[in-house]
Amino acid sequence: MLTTKRYLKDFLLITLGIFSASFGFKGFLLTNNFIDGGATGISLLIASVTDIPLYYLIILVNIPFIILAYKILGKTFVVKTILAILGLALCLALVSFPDVTKDNLLVAVFGGFFLGIGIGLSVRGGAVIDGTEVLAIYLSRKLGTTIGDIILIINVLIFSAAVYFLSVEIALYSMITYLVASKAVDFIIEGIEEYIGVTIISAHNDAIRQMILDKMGRGVTLYNGRRGFGKKGEAQDFEIVYSVVTRLELNKLNTEIEKIDPNAFVIMSSIKDTKGGMIKKRPLKH
Repeated sequence: MLTTKRYLKDFLLITLGIFSASFGFKGFLLTNNFIDGGATGISLLIASVTDIPLYYLIILVNIPFIILAYKILGKTFVVKTILAILGLALCLALVSFPDVTKDNLLVAVFGGFFLGIGIGLSVRGGAVIDGTEVLAIYLSRKLGTTIGDIILIINVLIFSAAVYFLSVEIALYSMITYLVASKAVDFIIEGIEEYIGVTIISAHNDAIRQMILDKMGRGVTLYNGRRGFGKKGEAQDFEIVYSVVTRLELNKLNTEIEKIDPNAFVIMSSIKDTKGGMIKKRPLKH
């Protein structure tokens, strides 16, 4: 039952992603010859300089990435990705969308927005409609570089080609499209709330733990540690407090910690996403 619900949710997310990306393509980018980065950018660029329909190119350009994904990410991911890309191609071929605007800035911004939303929803559903990151993962393992560096190099090549085959102006607007699409993908995948992991080292750890539970409404994890400093280098056992809060709650947490122990050692780090626990605020009893 749980697996069925999960697959239905993934199907819904991928379907919404397909329609959003198609609207970004046909409602904004295609009629103005704007492109994006990655595999979609390559497809749009070829479609702009040839008579090959975009729905064919979306499939052809992504075939090498699908083969690569099978080797490094597994069968389930590949099956979902094949269905997502075929669904996108069918949507582009069969579904009509209005040509929304001819204003270059609006085309760049909103074309990138709807395309990014589509890519992000597909990723949420466990598939991709742009295989560039698959190549980036593979090359980063082989070359020892970061995924971000590989994607940057790929996109520099794509936009350089856009300057040559299209124009400098279109290439510059296309960079705006890419940046907006990237932010939209991040928004969909990571959510509107940024989570912060907070590690607190204090002699008043029990009071801080109780404060986080009662005043912040958050869960707490305690783990044992040993101090490694002192005049004689002696070690001292103590408990470390760890919790996860949203970015908007961070100021309140710091204020409450300072009330309890102004000398507390607090370490904060960004967290991409969370699941379960007490991340969703529980109702507090008054």
